[in-house]
Amino acid sequence: MIKPELPSNEAERLAALRQYDVLDSPAERAFDDLTMIASTLCETQMAAVVLVDEDRQWFKSAYGAPRSEAPRDISFCAHAILRPDEVLMVDDTLLDPRFHDNPMVIGSGGVRFYAGARW
Repeated sequence: MIKPELPSNEAERLAALRQYDVLDSPAERAFDDLTMIASTLCETQMAAVVLVDEDRQWFKSAYGAPRSEAPRDISFCAHAILRPDEVLMVDDTLLDPRFHDNPMVIGSGGVRFYAGARW
């Protein structure tokens, strides 16, 4: 597993994240509708809106999985935020050196496909 680097704009990104005051906020129907639509359109079992802070990724909304959080150093999204204006797509996580031995990949129900973007 390759741990993600920090984005060059990390301080500004975290300041903006704090300014929105959304971390650890309750579920909101608009976000839940968005993840349901994304899952349906992309024909995936799961879709999520995830925010990455200093130490973790936090699920603002998740369709097909519980809202939760995970350590940043195993986060797929921490890799996606390194590529502004691009979609990070991983067709098979078991074949990608960044993720092949990630705890979220190995084991039953592990992630096999990932697509994420920074916005």
